[in-house]
Amino acid sequence: MSEHRTLRPTSDEYAPFYAGYVAKVPDGDVLATLAHGVEETAGVLDGVPEETAERGYAPGKWTLKEVLQHCTDAERIFAYRALRIGRGDTTDLAGWNEETYAPMSRANDRTMASLVDEFRTVRESTLSLLEGLPADAWTRRGRADGREVTVRGVVWITAGHLLHHLGIIRERYLA
Repeated sequence: MSEHRTLRPTSDEYAPFYAGYVAKVPDGDVLATLAHGVEETAGVLDGVPEETAERGYAPGKWTLKEVLQHCTDAERIFAYRALRIGRGDTTDLAGWNEETYAPMSRANDRTMASLVDEFRTVRESTLSLLEGLPADAWTRRGRADGREVTVRGVVWITAGHLLHHLGIIRERYLA
């Protein structure tokens, strides 16, 4: 394992909004955390009845299916940022509004199994991308949503974002 995969990003490598996500990632190889996230997600969601997955934990909250689709959408966007910045692209990358993505995803029209499969495929693609990035790419800086970020920051945000949502799923949807 290369050292660049274990170095936690400093606070100047991501926007302050993401500090909570980065803090959730355990010390060690961040790619191992990402790889473990696939099985953890499948394990948490295995056997959840479709009716349960199509309800929010409170009025106005996303359904469990929408939360999982949000995690998949975010993963794609974060991986895209890592790719662009890692390849030296200095274009200011646009932000996104997850509140508009959720209803447009039509996640509730799909089975939970199909959503888990899609997440698994996207996470495996993210891992493949990150494993192929050279160590020096991890410290490259770019701009996303008007804020400076490094590839390392994006990777740790990606890992922490899923951990954040798995916590919410356990505490609020499946408690």
